[in-house]
Amino acid sequence: MKLSVIIVNYNVEYFLEQCLYSVRKAMQYVDGEVFVVDNNSVDGSNRMVRDKFPEVKLIANKDNKGFSKANNQGIRISKGEYILLLNPDTVVEDDTFLKIVEFMDEHPDAGALGVKMVDGSGKFLPESKRGLPTPEAAAYKMFGLSKLFPKSKRFAHYHLGYLDEDKTNEVEILAGAFMLLRKSVLDEIGLLDESFFMYGEDIDLSYRVIKAGYKNYYFPETRIIHYKGESTKKSSVNYVLVFYNAMVIFAKKHFTQKNARAFAFVINIAIYFRAFLAILSQLWEKLMLPLVDAAAMVGGFYLITKLWGDSFIYKEGGSYPLTFVYYIIPSYILLWLLSIYFSGGYDKPVRIKKSVGGLLVGTILILVLYALLPESMRFSRALILLGTLWGLLALPMVRLLFHWSKVPWVNLSDIQSKRFLVIGEKDEAKRVSQLLESSFVKPDFIGLASVEEKTDDVGGYIGNIAQTKDIITIYNIDEVVFCSKNISHQTIIDKMAEWQQMDVDYKIAPEDSLSIIGSNSIHTRGDLYTVDINAVDKTANRRNKRLMDVFVGMILLVLFPVLVFFERRPGGFLKNIFQVLFGRKTWVGFCETDQTDFHLPKVKDGVLCPLDGMKIKQQDNETVHQLNILYARDYNVWKDLNIILFAFRDLGK
Repeated sequence: MKLSVIIVNYNVEYFLEQCLYSVRKAMQYVDGEVFVVDNNSVDGSNRMVRDKFPEVKLIANKDNKGFSKANNQGIRISKGEYILLLNPDTVVEDDTFLKIVEFMDEHPDAGALGVKMVDGSGKFLPESKRGLPTPEAAAYKMFGLSKLFPKSKRFAHYHLGYLDEDKTNEVEILAGAFMLLRKSVLDEIGLLDESFFMYGEDIDLSYRVIKAGYKNYYFPETRIIHYKGESTKKSSVNYVLVFYNAMVIFAKKHFTQKNARAFAFVINIAIYFRAFLAILSQLWEKLMLPLVDAAAMVGGFYLITKLWGDSFIYKEGGSYPLTFVYYIIPSYILLWLLSIYFSGGYDKPVRIKKSVGGLLVGTILILVLYALLPESMRFSRALILLGTLWGLLALPMVRLLFHWSKVPWVNLSDIQSKRFLVIGEKDEAKRVSQLLESSFVKPDFIGLASVEEKTDDVGGYIGNIAQTKDIITIYNIDEVVFCSKNISHQTIIDKMAEWQQMDVDYKIAPEDSLSIIGSNSIHTRGDLYTVDINAVDKTANRRNKRLMDVFVGMILLVLFPVLVFFERRPGGFLKNIFQVLFGRKTWVGFCETDQTDFHLPKVKDGVLCPLDGMKIKQQDNETVHQLNILYARDYNVWKDLNIILFAFRDLGK
């Protein structure tokens, strides 16, 4: 057997599915086998592999063993002459495996090989080829000198920027996302070092290949797409600690004691510095929009107060009392911001509609509170209404400015839907267009283009793949979706590179899949289109569910002296009220069932469950299991309220 492909997966079902479709095509040209080693995923990955890829050998771990251990599990039982370590967030070209095997056969001095990697927009990823992370090279990278001098042999050694990305070269370090290894070399130098849980193991393995007298090659004659989440990962404190500690392990293992100490010193400085920046980055990302909203509302409201007071209230002189200026106005603005938050106005992706809705809800609350205030503190209802009008202008403008600044988590779909071009054969292109129509995207336009490079206006086509540039311009296309069932991955990558200047996003629709995947990042869920699912564990739904629990709990507590006579278990009723109010339970949760193969979202134990909303309470396990799935998949608070009203007498159970 020539090739064994090993893919370690952890909770990236849709990316893994797309990867395996591309691997299946590439495997047609070589004699090989494919392993998926799953590190205890809970997203349905294992079921998907069993159902759609029966030829794949699945190793389902019961815990997360880390990247190194999981890869070693597959390597130990593999039979191939060559071992390919492949990330699940990749797409290979149809002839990738054939080309890399032929190269290794022709170069017996090659111990390992990496290929040219591009991101989801077709841009070259510099980590496709890397140099040894010596203290000097690491320092130049961490302090930005490698970016200032990208072609310098001295300063750009970390990513070997001076080497042509389109030419085959010997390199020192290969990326673990795609690393082809000669099995006989692995037998000689040993498997992946399991002291590296995540990150650093590819550097260690590459270096050991060189130390054993073999060569690592960068081979750009074939390419892969790597949907990597660098921007997301590197803003995380956990990433900083794990990655840089892996570098310390590597230094202690391979460098002299003196160099290892120097490297560790530089790394420790980097850890604290990057961790500090990561914390600041996370705080800023969470607080940036509320702070900008607060600044806009404060500035506008005080200006309105000044103009209104001088023009109508205090024309003869004077000004609003300090109590109003320093306490009442900030309270109004705080209520508006809180209302926007609880309406989902700050949930990502940010949508203008939710922000406007939250502002209006806040205005209603302020007017209600205004009516309850003593006469001496009712300064001006007109100012509240003028402040609302200002907010209706200012808040959308703030979000437009964020959108124009290309902030990725601001979604203006409430104003303008996306326009798609789907490229594929008739039946598959129509299937994908229907998927887009049923997804949360709500497209404004979907055009179909033929794979064949000829004009074809039959069957709804507006053109063909050769006319794509013109189609993008004329129809103002935002995203191009490739049907991988009809188009080779090599063609997809070619076209992404060819159309790089067209300022559009790209997606790939795997065959027989309910997902369309794209973007530069494996962590960007907003760029993964699926049939609309309003999951119970969405941020907004978790918040709304908790608010509903508290609201219902407070009403039941106030009315307890009356309601207690209607409850079957009065003592349990009062106990449940307090458990829900203190967050130990929820009024409605999942039903107990013997089904353990489906991982439901985490929800607190419920006083009631969906089964309590049915007249017939005795149901088989499969029915109860399906009820749980439906509740988890399509949640809203009205379902909870209906179940509570229907099973009101059982709230004490």
